[in-house]
Amino acid sequence: MPEIDLIPVWVSLKTAAVSTVITFFIGSAAARWLVGYRGKAKGFIDGLFTLPLVLPPTVLGFGLLLLFGKNSPIGKFLCKLGVTIIFSWWATVVAATVVAFPLMYQTVRGAFEQIEPNIENAARTLGASEWDVFWRVTVPLAWPGIMAGIVLSFARSLGEFGATLMIAGNIPGKTQTIPVAIYFAVAAGDNSRALIWVAVIFVVSMFSIISLNYWKRYLKTYSTRNGEEA
Repeated sequence: MPEIDLIPVWVSLKTAAVSTVITFFIGSAAARWLVGYRGKAKGFIDGLFTLPLVLPPTVLGFGLLLLFGKNSPIGKFLCKLGVTIIFSWWATVVAATVVAFPLMYQTVRGAFEQIEPNIENAARTLGASEWDVFWRVTVPLAWPGIMAGIVLSFARSLGEFGATLMIAGNIPGKTQTIPVAIYFAVAAGDNSRALIWVAVIFVVSMFSIISLNYWKRYLKTYSTRNGEEA
């Protein structure tokens, strides 16, 4: 059995965790805003938010390369601050966040749309601020859907490859995630090493999905039990 360096596992898990946290906040905010938006551009905005889900990862990676490159306005501004995104660990986070965002946004939006508006209006009538309504009423009611979005986003971030390779490259110990390690192991003809990495990411991804199923089952049982007690 080939000797395996576990650093790509740590890089992948750290990247997926950070990108999932970021995606949770921006995805939930975008979903909440669009649910209440009544303008004519709603369909266009929804399509724009969902676009990373259907575009090839290499296209997204090229777009991010143009966006954060040293010759772009954002890249020049970051350079003045002494910050470099391209070919750094943060580039893996950016790539993972972009590809995972649509899953979080769509899942959470669906959960928000299932909430009865009268419940939120009742909270406002009782004097709750919009902030309180969101965190104390909307989020708890939509929590099963939010959890689904979190797990799916984490799994998608963990498996991101194309955009990551475009803007982060393959720097061992820094930007080499498990999918990137698999690609270069296969390219080098080391199929045994690639197979081990495939098994690792398969186990982690399956664990995430199975955890979601158990969580849903627990919430359903808990809700039923509380309903019977009430």
